[in-house]
Amino acid sequence: MQHGNAIRIHHGVLKVVTLAELQNCEAWKRALQNKCKDHRYYEIVEETLQNSFEYHHLLLEDDSGNARAIQPVFFVRQNLVEGVPGKIGSVVDAVRKIFPRFLTMRALMVGCAAGTGDLGACDERDEAWVASALQASLRTYAMQNKASLIVLKDFPANYRSGLETFSLNGYARVPSMPMTRLSLPYNNWDEYFRTLSKATRKDLRRKFRKAERAPRIEMEVVSDIAPLVDEIHPLYLAVHERSLLKFETLTKDYFRTIGQRMPDRARFFIWRQLGKIVAFSFCLVCEDKIYDECIGLDYSVALDLHLYFYTLRDIISWALEQGLNYYYSNPLNYEPKLHLDCELAALDLYVMHTNSLVNPIFRHLIKYLGPTRHDPVLQRFPNADRL
Repeated sequence: MQHGNAIRIHHGVLKVVTLAELQNCEAWKRALQNKCKDHRYYEIVEETLQNSFEYHHLLLEDDSGNARAIQPVFFVRQNLVEGVPGKIGSVVDAVRKIFPRFLTMRALMVGCAAGTGDLGACDERDEAWVASALQASLRTYAMQNKASLIVLKDFPANYRSGLETFSLNGYARVPSMPMTRLSLPYNNWDEYFRTLSKATRKDLRRKFRKAERAPRIEMEVVSDIAPLVDEIHPLYLAVHERSLLKFETLTKDYFRTIGQRMPDRARFFIWRQLGKIVAFSFCLVCEDKIYDECIGLDYSVALDLHLYFYTLRDIISWALEQGLNYYYSNPLNYEPKLHLDCELAALDLYVMHTNSLVNPIFRHLIKYLGPTRHDPVLQRFPNADRL
């Protein structure tokens, strides 16, 4: 492989490689092999979600020339007040009418542009080495590429001990909007339903009765969505446009390619009424877990029929039938998840400004701009203190 500027690290070297250079690289396949979003997922994201992302891969070798990790990264212009409501957001919007890039910075993002982040160690026992090597080299790499900000994006809380080297060396750990997790030690939906509060059960029964009085809704589960992508994509966009926090926009090619290249993990739930698709959900199944990645709804009927809850019931019922142990749901829309007895699954951002004079002030201020500070529902979850 031909490489650009190599950066010396403690007991090794960091090299920048392209996806094309990784196509026949065994280390690339090993780097994320035990993660739900493995190397195939990162390839699909890079190929189908161009948006404003600039993708790269960092090859970390030790002094013997052994590939110890391949870490996906990307550059993007980041809005520092994304999702901040009220007066702060209004003031920033006003300033941006004159200075469009106010409180936006070119950022080096470590992780995945469409999902949670993982360390790309070729052997999981090397994660501490990889974290140390990245911490020692990312600032140099970011500055070479004129990025003012470094962000480790949406790393699950189980990485906290391994990534402590970042917190100890100038990075602020900021809670990102968490996923939610529901443990599934039940035989079926009815058994789970009986564990919910009386008020929640009453509310859900009312919602389900309303849907059942309408023309019959039928569900199917497929791995390949390609024949239906023109029908489901507008439903995804309808939900996406309502979200206050938008980072990436999934494309038709993304859905099409996921089903074709990851059929072992991709599951698309399709709900039809009178032959028309009224809802869909894209999930990834990994070991004993199901990850609900995104939903699409036909809002001409969705609110009236309470399709969000209807689809959730069907997915959880399916997961129980498959013997899965955990249901994970993507960030946002926390109110219903609270009443369904989900717990928070914390995700972390590790953030640093590349200017060593600015960073001490920035590190203090960024904690006040963290997205979780502005969602009142989060604090009502029983494990909110773990954020």
